[in-house]
Amino acid sequence: MADTTLAFLGRTGAAIPRLSLHEEIVGRLRAMIIDGTLAPGEWIVEPALCRELAISRTPLREALKVLASENLITLLPNRGARVSEIVQQDIADVFEVMGALERLVGLLAAQRASDAAIAALQVMHRALAGHHANGRRHEYFDLNQAIHLRIAELGGNPTLAAAYAGFAAKVRRARFRANLSSVRWAESIAEHETFMAALAERDAERFATLLEEHSRHTGTVVCQALGRE
Repeated sequence: MADTTLAFLGRTGAAIPRLSLHEEIVGRLRAMIIDGTLAPGEWIVEPALCRELAISRTPLREALKVLASENLITLLPNRGARVSEIVQQDIADVFEVMGALERLVGLLAAQRASDAAIAALQVMHRALAGHHANGRRHEYFDLNQAIHLRIAELGGNPTLAAAYAGFAAKVRRARFRANLSSVRWAESIAEHETFMAALAERDAERFATLLEEHSRHTGTVVCQALGRE
């Protein structure tokens, strides 16, 4: 079973493997960057972070290398590291590619996913709707990302799934900012309802089109928000 599904099942009581210290550090730092605790352009103060996370500098620096590969951190030789800026045009370029990927992901998932896999995804979707109804933004965001990654995995093409995950990581911070808008949040869950219904019917063309439109709409909202900033 995919890691994204395991992470969700963990919230429902099923046992999952314990994260390694390295994974925990990367996850905590990633979350701090995504939610703005570590702001764009902010220098990474290693002694302070080591104290906060109760770790030494070696695991912190290893984690920073991972985050640098995701473009969340910029490593500057002999100067340290700082949180990467969010550049509007870069985000627009990534969303342009993501739209095309979403379409291919949607076509393959609707054609190849097993009935059991689609049913499990519907369970995740119902939990997502519950997070929206109860105003749980962070939980919604995390599960939303897990759902999209799982859809990519259901196409049965590991190369596509890896490419999709890589591009998704590049816009994750920007997506989080878009979800801070109550209007966009409501639109997003409505779009999820629509494309999940298309998947349940195995309407591959409609599912693919709705996923592509969902990505394009999100990209537009994100870039508009960045432009205002």
